[in-house]
Amino acid sequence: MTEHEQLLTQVAAKARETRPWGRPTLPEPVDAVILARAEAALGFELPPLLAELYLRTADGGFGPEYGLLPLLEGPPSDEPAAVAQYLANRESGREDPDWPWPEGVLPISHWGCGMYACVDCRSPQATVLLFEPNADDPDHAWFVDAPGLADWLRSWIDGTGWYEEENEGTDLALWADYSHRVTAAHTS
Repeated sequence: MTEHEQLLTQVAAKARETRPWGRPTLPEPVDAVILARAEAALGFELPPLLAELYLRTADGGFGPEYGLLPLLEGPPSDEPAAVAQYLANRESGREDPDWPWPEGVLPISHWGCGMYACVDCRSPQATVLLFEPNADDPDHAWFVDAPGLADWLRSWIDGTGWYEEENEGTDLALWADYSHRVTAAHTS
């Protein structure tokens, strides 16, 4: 079994045994048609590991704290799907140019208080970022949560994420590419 397959198996096992915030069941996975519709709406492809999570594990509802957002359509709730949240954040950034949302950065999990775990779909390893909008300015609102999605998932499985009680006070590095990414998007 490859390392990739082993990680997907571990995620699926943990997803079956945990229910973030009392969800009674794990949603069914999406199919290839839903994935294609989501990618068309976004204008970019999901990183392979993220796509496999939605195709093989579930349409959200698993992962740290509140769990992954549904991809395209979710059960009726106050929480929009990842695609809808991305599109809303991009539009909001156009309306408030002081807080632009970087292209290709997909919110995948809500932390509460406006904070999101996001995957940089343009980075080769699918860097996971923490968006913390309670900062004074957008340059100080983006942090590197994990160098890659695989690392982020392992920290959830192992209980070693910054959000775990025993890791309280963990300092995350600022995402150095934020200013470049939003500046490049505005000049192109």
